[in-house]
Amino acid sequence: MLVCSVVALFLTSVQHSTAQHSRGTGPSFKGPVGLQLYSLRDQFKSDVPGTLDKVKGMGFKYVELAGTYGVPPDKFKQLLDVRGLKAVSGHFPYEQCRDNIEQIAREAKIFGLEYVGCSWIPHQDPFDDKTTREAAAVFNLAGETLAKHGLKFFYHTHGYEFLPYGNGTLFDLLASETNPKYVRFQMDVFWIVNPGQDPLKLLAKYGNRFELMHVKDMKVGTPQAFTGHSDVTNSVVLGQGVIDWPNIFRAAKKAGVKWYFVEDESPSAETQIPKSLSYLEQLKF
Repeated sequence: MLVCSVVALFLTSVQHSTAQHSRGTGPSFKGPVGLQLYSLRDQFKSDVPGTLDKVKGMGFKYVELAGTYGVPPDKFKQLLDVRGLKAVSGHFPYEQCRDNIEQIAREAKIFGLEYVGCSWIPHQDPFDDKTTREAAAVFNLAGETLAKHGLKFFYHTHGYEFLPYGNGTLFDLLASETNPKYVRFQMDVFWIVNPGQDPLKLLAKYGNRFELMHVKDMKVGTPQAFTGHSDVTNSVVLGQGVIDWPNIFRAAKKAGVKWYFVEDESPSAETQIPKSLSYLEQLKF
């Protein structure tokens, strides 16, 4: 009887420990962490169900959308559901945010999204203040409209917004021209560091406007740019690049970042992502 009691206590402890731990979290980094599905865009082109099986197999419970790869939204939602995958956030084209925000709201409700975002402002290089102000007006209206549907709007940083402007950058202009009540930001750490910015300073300056983060490392020697473009092979396993994750995660927690999404643009993303999750699980800070 005593042996059975000990075994039962042990099993309960193991089950509790397993429930407390989710893939990609560890002693210091607590997430919650999901996957930006764009990471596996090439795999989705040939096999949507099979690729979602791979996402589940990696241990993810949460995902961020970037289209549905030719599958109707309601069918894509079913594919997520049967695999226990929850879509928290989604990226949508700028033109759709500008011209058909109600359609986005309808699609977001199909998935039960919390966040709706835009990750690219169409422009001719170099990005400029006129385009920034036009985008701010689009984002303010989109955010206000989506708020009526119980949805939160964000803009995802992409590097070109950090061109110098006045005493700061065009991102500072975008932040000042957008209403914090309706427009949040997603910090893509790669696209902060690539144009020479400091994620710690941005998190300190804009605090809880950064509610989401793309966790993506950058290869040593990657050329600096203000274009939002970089060779996809410059996206490397977390902890193998130049980015100071311990201090960034510490600052992100203080700033109030609510969701973290692993994004890996490399052709080797399928093998790199599990290694990145292992890095997050053993990271101490």
